[in-house]
Amino acid sequence: MPLCHHGGVTEGFHERVGGTETFRLLVERFYAGVAQDPPLRALYPEDDLGPAAERLQLFLEQYWGGPHTYTETRGHPRLRIRHAPYAVTPAQRDRWLHHMLAALDSLELAPSDDAELRDYLVRAAQFMVNAFDGPEAPAPS
Repeated sequence: MPLCHHGGVTEGFHERVGGTETFRLLVERFYAGVAQDPPLRALYPEDDLGPAAERLQLFLEQYWGGPHTYTETRGHPRLRIRHAPYAVTPAQRDRWLHHMLAALDSLELAPSDDAELRDYLVRAAQFMVNAFDGPEAPAPS
């Protein structure tokens, strides 16, 4: 299932949930968790998580109906191709989801908006799995 925006997202979602500030908080809180999770942090080659955070925020905002800055600056998302160099195992997916869903919970969105974003994040995380071998550290509890 392609994860780029092709009109399947509810119109106005970006604005309805609070726009740029909401997505900034989501990504900031997500990466605060990543920074404290050594097995997941190891997937990020840059010393500074700031550039990864910026890319994720721009991608999510564009997907959910915000500015098209991601495509304007980076081209088509091509998520699987961009992540191909990294072994994204089911355990890493679960670690990613743990931190992303905790960040989502912290936003206290309206139940229908939360459910829509949560469903997307779970599907996106599953879509990114590209390896089944390697160290399988348990997800944080």
